[in-house]
Amino acid sequence: MKGRKIFQDSITPLPDKEGLTPQGLMMNFAGPEDQAQIMRVVFSLSMPKELEENLEQKVARGEVVAPAELQKTFVPVAKDVSKLVDWLKKQGYTDVQVSPNGTGVYASAKASLIEQTLQVKMVRVTREGITYTAAQNAPSLPDEVANSVHAIIGLQPFRHANKHRILRTPNDNNRKLMNMAAPAGQKLNPDTPNTPPYTVSEILKAYNANGLGVTGKGQTIAILIDTVPTDSDLTEFWAQNQVTATLGQIQKINVKNKPYPRAEGEETLDTEWTSGIAPGADIRIYACGTLDFVDMDSALDRILSDLGSYPGMRQVSISLGLGEKYMGGPSGEAATQHQKYLRLAAAGVNVFVSSGDAGSNPDSSGHNANGPTQVEYASSDSCVIGVGGTSLVLAADGTVSHETAWSSGGGGKSIFFPRPAWQKGTGINAGKFRLVPDVSLTADPNYGALVILGGHPQQIGGTSWSAPVWAAFCALINEARTKAGRPLLPFLNPLIYPLIGKAAFRDILKGSNGVYHAAAGYDEVTGIGVPDLGELIKALNT
Repeated sequence: MKGRKIFQDSITPLPDKEGLTPQGLMMNFAGPEDQAQIMRVVFSLSMPKELEENLEQKVARGEVVAPAELQKTFVPVAKDVSKLVDWLKKQGYTDVQVSPNGTGVYASAKASLIEQTLQVKMVRVTREGITYTAAQNAPSLPDEVANSVHAIIGLQPFRHANKHRILRTPNDNNRKLMNMAAPAGQKLNPDTPNTPPYTVSEILKAYNANGLGVTGKGQTIAILIDTVPTDSDLTEFWAQNQVTATLGQIQKINVKNKPYPRAEGEETLDTEWTSGIAPGADIRIYACGTLDFVDMDSALDRILSDLGSYPGMRQVSISLGLGEKYMGGPSGEAATQHQKYLRLAAAGVNVFVSSGDAGSNPDSSGHNANGPTQVEYASSDSCVIGVGGTSLVLAADGTVSHETAWSSGGGGKSIFFPRPAWQKGTGINAGKFRLVPDVSLTADPNYGALVILGGHPQQIGGTSWSAPVWAAFCALINEARTKAGRPLLPFLNPLIYPLIGKAAFRDILKGSNGVYHAAAGYDEVTGIGVPDLGELIKALNT
């Protein structure tokens, strides 16, 4: 009898009995209608181990690999991919597609066919009022087609990323927010500058990013999210902030070619603030329809495939995450996405991922601080820049009155990724695992951002504000490097950790996110600190 390879890290095992699971989910056995459901899965592929190690070393050394070279050399074994594709088609899978970068094979099938061919039992799982068809046990493949496959993603769609943003309810103490009828082009309340919600010019000044003679021109910022903002919200935001961006600079990519979900705020925050901080940059919104890992993988694959056509797309903003302990350990989803983040980092694309908004103990929703002590993925990936949060208070003249660690900013120690060679310096104790975040920026919703949503001004915070601002800062840095005759940035982390304690970063010394506390040098709340962008540009151009 031929053997099979079991992929234990592709699912979280579920109990044999119906009822409430240890994860707090309601599980029931699937019926005929559930068996007929069409599911989309991805068979995640890895390149040979020696090639992956080679690529990891290049990233750590700050080398950049051209997209064409990545596509030619750092790919899975072609015959393994062909065998898998042929087998899937023979079994009856439909819409079988190999990702352009070769890191995954996507396929669709009824749950009953998946159950039969991958030898799983399908059940019904209810999370937050939504019922999903999901695998109860780990999937497997025949040995002869399992080469290069390291995970099968999409079998438990109740496991998905969460958005990172917090909307602050208007109150009588927030005069700028309450003035809902300010004419287009005017500030919400010109009599109270440098009070929340903060505007673009106020944040630029707070981080010495104004008057630098750069706008992000020639750069492209990618945003990965589920849907897109409305054009009228963008134009009103630009008018309120006196920003010169135009709708012609915004490209909306419908990754699944299906109707967009309605705008909820995250997509609007990300787009308004990347375009506000870097008004000369182009913005490409990769809208993947849902926050399921399969759809996010598709969006990352699309970004990778577009690098050759958009050489200035060297910064990505992602404001999503899920606690590592809710993904299981080790995690097939994390391993799958790491292959993509590794390729992006090798291509010189800096991906800024928010660290989370529930402190050191996020729950499964990412919105409450009553879960286990953990960090959220993907901010914990060793090939991204994890962005934490601060509480920023401005003085009347726009200077920084004080800035402390935000109590709800995510951070801590990863259980997935070993300590990178570049993560060292003052405040970093000896240890085996990756620490999060790397950097930070204003995030506290009590001192939040102005966002125009549904035609109305809102005050929004969270590390989902920090990440897109950092992505826009990266575009400014890359333009400055171009003007200085230097190449665009490689992976940023190896370059900035040596700047701990230097003028390029302001150290945050007070505050806590629960388990961890701000301290001199690095800490697991604010990373190496917040940027002085003018000084950071100087440091990176020398």
